[in-house]
Amino acid sequence: MSRTSLVDELVESVLDRVLRGVFPANQMLPPEAVLAEEAGVSRLTAREAIKSLQAQKIVYVRRGLGTFVNPPESWSSLDAILRAAAYNLGSSEVPLRLLEVRRMVESGSAELAAINHDDNDLTLLDATIAEMQAASAADDLDRFTENDLAFHDIILAASGNPFLPALMGQLGQLLYTLRRETSAFTEVQEHAIEHHQAVRAAIATRDPGQARRAMEEHLRQTLADYEHFIESGRP
Repeated sequence: MSRTSLVDELVESVLDRVLRGVFPANQMLPPEAVLAEEAGVSRLTAREAIKSLQAQKIVYVRRGLGTFVNPPESWSSLDAILRAAAYNLGSSEVPLRLLEVRRMVESGSAELAAINHDDNDLTLLDATIAEMQAASAADDLDRFTENDLAFHDIILAASGNPFLPALMGQLGQLLYTLRRETSAFTEVQEHAIEHHQAVRAAIATRDPGQARRAMEEHLRQTLADYEHFIESGRP
């Protein structure tokens, strides 16, 4: 295994322990030599891992004292921040907070897409809806989920604002995991297809207000589906 991979593995191991509270905020990490011995790597690898964590502001170094853990609000790595949020919120709150973000960002994206889209964007939206219909008929959950998310990605791109796909792209894996969970139900798939068709039609009218309302209604249905099929079944 390359040293780069070993560095990444150690970074992941330390971050996981930070998230689990094994290494709490403002407390000192074990020395490099101890981290290296625990992981079965060289001290150079441990040093590079610490530098990587320091670059993401997950840890900070106090010369002559050691390496300390920063609180999550000081971190600069969005991926690490998202993971910390998931740990702190608890599994039941993550989907609700994520939907809050989606409602703020994606309703505005649909509004912009109504103004800025071209015919190719509509063709791509049609293709994802057709793929969702085929995946639902074939009971292919992964294919359905991938095209569900692709539909929204197309709208983000069609908005004409390059920051929107970049921002939402950071949530990709979390979105996939949560959307796949709810899409396991046939009724949810039917709702998604119906609402995607409505959003696509609204965007095609070039009426920003209509597009925003269609997306907001879609995300309200997504929340209702989550509460009915997932949240209500949890202990």
